[in-house]
Amino acid sequence: MAESKSTPITAELYDYVLRHNPPLDPVLRELVEVTHRELPGHAGMQSAEEQAPLLAFLVRLTGARHIVEVGTFTGFSALAMAQALPADGRLIACDVSEEWTAYGRKAWTKAGVQDRIDLRIAPALDTLRAMPAEPHIDLAYLDADKQNYIPYWEELVPRLNPGGLIVADNVFYHAQIMAAEPSPGGAAIQAFNDHVAADARMEAIMLTVADGLTLARRVS
Repeated sequence: MAESKSTPITAELYDYVLRHNPPLDPVLRELVEVTHRELPGHAGMQSAEEQAPLLAFLVRLTGARHIVEVGTFTGFSALAMAQALPADGRLIACDVSEEWTAYGRKAWTKAGVQDRIDLRIAPALDTLRAMPAEPHIDLAYLDADKQNYIPYWEELVPRLNPGGLIVADNVFYHAQIMAAEPSPGGAAIQAFNDHVAADARMEAIMLTVADGLTLARRVS
């Protein structure tokens, strides 16, 4: 078994990381606070704080102009990515909850990026299948219901431009990927991780960021 060289992330070290990353702007910070205050039972669904500057960095690094987000919740990650888009860039945000995404709509307007985000309230598979079949997506962020990760992946990959990127969150699923008898969500992520590793169309790496993050680039 390979020896891990990862440094254990203590609360103090995590705080150090956040202090040495680009800080959240006031609208992103407020959205984190509102989500935890108004939806305490669901706030864990929000992307980790360090993922906002990472996603924005990836948008700028790839020069993305067309982004698809599968799973928006209260709009934290969508806001981070939209802020990094050029003025004529667009992000299609897929979700099924008017209630949760209403917080996002307010934040997007406050940040002045509401014209860059096209929120589509419908099952994400329906939204994806209604998109043009040819490659046109530069970056996709996958953070929705885990049982559908493989179907989402199969809709997204053919629509990626060459070199296009998929960022998949929660690929550790709270360490359940290591369980002999995982929950349904854990089993779905186990299957998804194997599916990604076997996909010759994509070059993928798994990172120990937050609850596990896979970055996958279309190569064929």
